[in-house]
Amino acid sequence: MEVGTMVLIGVVALLIVYAIVIYNNLVGLKHAVSQAWSNIDVLLKQRHDELPKLVETCKQYMKHERETLEQVMRARAAVANAREAQDVGGVGQAEGMLRVGLGNLFAVAEAYPDLKANESFQHLQTRITSLENTIADRREFYNASVNANNVRIEQFPDIMVARVLNFRSADLLEFATEEKADVNLQGLFQ
Repeated sequence: MEVGTMVLIGVVALLIVYAIVIYNNLVGLKHAVSQAWSNIDVLLKQRHDELPKLVETCKQYMKHERETLEQVMRARAAVANAREAQDVGGVGQAEGMLRVGLGNLFAVAEAYPDLKANESFQHLQTRITSLENTIADRREFYNASVNANNVRIEQFPDIMVARVLNFRSADLLEFATEEKADVNLQGLFQ
């Protein structure tokens, strides 16, 4: 075999190995995004299961705050529907509504000393707050995984392998702007 043919075979072999390495890295990133979403999904389900208990505990004390309780339950249902549909954008929007509702609920609870002293309420408030903090941490990890995936499939030469093998970008989990707004505490007590 002549030298030119051996060099050509060597270059082709190196390109094939390089394409395999790129493919394996892209697969790893894709699965990291899926795993990060699964971690968020587990936490959303746990919180979903805790919210009816919190609302039920609050109902016993908050006879005049029906709208606040209903807001939390509507938002809970919206999060569940978006989560089941694996609609990342819908989850983000519904999460914003839910967080506003929970903020309002906890703020209104301040006006009910018996409720604030209730052991079940305290436990559920602590549990849900802990879940909220963990969701925020996991959301950050998910978005970092999505960003790594999206950047990688757009970089050269990875983009060539990603396009040929149909790798897709993923959506960031962004919460609605309502979540970022301050709660109007004065309006809640009027």
